[in-house]
Amino acid sequence: MFKTMDRKLSLICIAIATCYLFLSYRLPEYPYAIMDADVIPKGLGFLLVILAFLLFLQNKQETEQEREKRNVDPKEIRMLLVVLIIIIIYIFLLEIIGFVINTFLFLLVLIRLLGYKKWLSNTLVSIILPIVIYFAFNYLLKIYLPQGILPF
Repeated sequence: MFKTMDRKLSLICIAIATCYLFLSYRLPEYPYAIMDADVIPKGLGFLLVILAFLLFLQNKQETEQEREKRNVDPKEIRMLLVVLIIIIIYIFLLEIIGFVINTFLFLLVLIRLLGYKKWLSNTLVSIILPIVIYFAFNYLLKIYLPQGILPF
């Protein structure tokens, strides 16, 4: 039953999706909303369950070439862990520093870490993108992002 890696991963995905669906059903309902806040999370949870179930039903045998693809270079694992740590730091500092400055620093560090060496274009993207997103959300969509230490 659990001979292939696909089947093992599908069971893990089903377990994660089940927990996700349980939490999405605990979201509060709003009486005057046309489409409630829980529609997208529930839809994504059910989609993950369906796709994981289809992955489980897939009857494909693994070849040696596919097994070799699973061997990941330790450098890549370290890079993934560093990116994960940077994302966690970004999440914790978002309320304190604010969206614009935090996202600027996050993008600047991450772009450089991933190997892009053009400082001018990296800096411009890291400055312009969070400012445009911040003003679009705060002033056009009226969805307020954390301002942090900035006065606007």
